[in-house]
Amino acid sequence: MTDRPWLAHYDPGVPAQLDYPAVPVFHFLDEAARLCPERPCLIFQGKITTYQEAADQTDRLAAALRQLGIHKGERVGICMPNCPEFVLAYFAILKAGGVVVATNPLYTPPEIIHQVNDAGVETAFCAGNLYARFQTARPETKLKRLIVTGEGTLGSADLSFGSLLDSNSASEVMPGPISMSRVIAEGESPAFKAGTGSDDIALFQYTGGTTGVAKAAVALHRNLVANTLQFKAWMSTLQEEQETFLLALPVYHIYGMVCGLLLGMALRARLVILPDPRAIPELLRTIQTWHVTYFPAAPTLYNAINNAPDVAEGKIDLTSIKACISGSAPLMEQTKQKFEQLTGGRILEGYGLSEAPTATHCNPLQGENRPGSIGLPLPDVEAKIVDLEDGVTERPVGQPGELIIRSPQVMLGYHGMPEETALALRDGWLYTGDIARMDADGYFTIVDRKKELIKPGGMEVWPREVEEVLAAHSKVAEAAVAGIPDAYRGETVKAWVVCKPGQSLTKHELQTWCRERLAPFKVPTDIEFLSELPKSTVGKVLKRELVKKGIRY
Repeated sequence: MTDRPWLAHYDPGVPAQLDYPAVPVFHFLDEAARLCPERPCLIFQGKITTYQEAADQTDRLAAALRQLGIHKGERVGICMPNCPEFVLAYFAILKAGGVVVATNPLYTPPEIIHQVNDAGVETAFCAGNLYARFQTARPETKLKRLIVTGEGTLGSADLSFGSLLDSNSASEVMPGPISMSRVIAEGESPAFKAGTGSDDIALFQYTGGTTGVAKAAVALHRNLVANTLQFKAWMSTLQEEQETFLLALPVYHIYGMVCGLLLGMALRARLVILPDPRAIPELLRTIQTWHVTYFPAAPTLYNAINNAPDVAEGKIDLTSIKACISGSAPLMEQTKQKFEQLTGGRILEGYGLSEAPTATHCNPLQGENRPGSIGLPLPDVEAKIVDLEDGVTERPVGQPGELIIRSPQVMLGYHGMPEETALALRDGWLYTGDIARMDADGYFTIVDRKKELIKPGGMEVWPREVEEVLAAHSKVAEAAVAGIPDAYRGETVKAWVVCKPGQSLTKHELQTWCRERLAPFKVPTDIEFLSELPKSTVGKVLKRELVKKGIRY
């Protein structure tokens, strides 16, 4: 155990190793439908969908996708906030043998174009209020068809599934939106067998990776199944068919997808879906009404709950909560302590990345939670701290180095990027790009980032993308972007801008420019104008100097 000291600190009953069945991801849903068909599965705005209903609807939708020409291995997009339709589309794509490409619903048309083209998406599910955005992007992509939910916003223009098949044009570009609800209602139970196996590709998860360039981490079915079962074992006090999960984290994000949706399915829990976690009064009512026992979130959400007036006044009962996992940003000790006092439950800080969907470390549920630590490696996760220069020599206990991981949930690689894959995956180890240290008991702590990825509120922002947008402005000569500490978001986006000679700009003008070209969370919250950017002798912008001088609390 000297090379894995963390095993001595596992909770009672949590094994060092697990057996992983060779099953596809949708096994969790179908098995739940078999064992507890009438148990509530999805709860959304008071409407309940049972496990049997969810399984039947995904079967019909999967069959329809096959009839529309979706073949095994084809990438299919989903772009919508948390809602039952996202869950149904997700499992239907997998049942049809397709690959899920989840897109952030805040994305602008240029961002949609990039992701759709990079993944090779020809069919996408989207929310009705996003249809116009996809139509704007469509001419610059190979999108053939859009399957739309919330289609009441579209009037009567949507096409029925039957009319598509009758017109014998399923393989051609569809002129209008396809109604998802009508596809489910008109579809039949599948007569096909997709033959999806555990070694087939399940997911393209877009990430900044270990080098800061947006790319798709390719996850196999067995990667997602492994991480789900690791968390099922780790959350040792949660019981099958006894829990109520709150899906407040976006399920298009790998964190919400695995630690929320898939873990909930594996435990056959009730899944209460919240489309907008920022609506704190609704979130609090939901916890109290449905007696939520578990929900994963980012620290900003726990902090918002702590400071909500109704909570401070004792109007909301949060004591049903047993456990929560905190990720995506550092968890402040005072946030943890206050939330645990209010609920009687525990928040466990963890660590993960899209390349090992989703997590590799977590603090114990029953054992010691060390402040500032990301906890212990999960079952079957090997972790080492290696020298930053040679990437091989192990660092002594307590000394910082790069965190590298070898585990059954590690990705296959990056889509279409063999060189990037070779940098991230070496001799079976995933090089995370994060600087960490391990103490004598096997608890790990993140020290810094080797990469420059910014995570405001747990979202992902790549400085280069924001810099390119800023530099495209006719009055901008140079721009640099980095993340700086923020009490609410954990980290926020800041830009340093040099205007062209004789030109001037305001912060408001540049933010307006950015909002037209970037998702809201990527827009710099602070912009500082300089006469020049500090640079090295070879012309590289010294961002660390900017950050050191430019932090504003």
